[in-house]
Amino acid sequence: MVKQPPQTLDIGVGMTSARTRNRMVERLRAKGIRNEAVLRTLSSLPRHLFVEEALASRAYEDSALPIGFGQTLSQPWTVAFMTETLLADGPLQKVLEIGTGSGYQAAVLATLVPQVYTVERISPLYQQARVRLSALGYKNIAMRHDDGTIGWPGRAPFDGILMTAAAELAPEGLLAQLQIGGRLVMPLGQGEKQQLMIYRREAAGIRAETLAECCFVPLLSGLY
Repeated sequence: MVKQPPQTLDIGVGMTSARTRNRMVERLRAKGIRNEAVLRTLSSLPRHLFVEEALASRAYEDSALPIGFGQTLSQPWTVAFMTETLLADGPLQKVLEIGTGSGYQAAVLATLVPQVYTVERISPLYQQARVRLSALGYKNIAMRHDDGTIGWPGRAPFDGILMTAAAELAPEGLLAQLQIGGRLVMPLGQGEKQQLMIYRREAAGIRAETLAECCFVPLLSGLY
């Protein structure tokens, strides 16, 4: 059963209203998103609070939006599809997100999963997301300013990892932080030639599956 986000989130008027969110969800349903818990979460979550005020009127378009420092807030379909894919094999208890960004994907996950850990390498984005998620009342999100390629070994193993930046190869360190039966959803590739992938850690090893074409910012190491 999907949890209601911590605050009453019928915030906004016009292009940022609950009605606008519901229209966005209907477009996602028409594009093939089937997980009703995911759709209800996106309907209740005010995406316009996760972008600059000047972009608020575009928050419910199915497009990626800039959040500064060369980073983007993924389009709603991508957020919905990655979340749906991560949850497709059954409920998760503990999820790691690589690339907090604005905090929107973490908020989506935190409504559906008991415990979310999220890592962001860019300090200003980390600070902004921490303030934003705290203001919205999320209690089940742990945040860290660190190199996302390292993951969060001290909180491993995870039964799900979601990565919001593209790598040339699936990071071995992240695969090692999956428990048996866990899955990593991530974009793979460079430039415009990227594929959304799911890696499942099984007793016999790692099984990879290609899901869809995608376009993400590149995964970078180090801190900013």
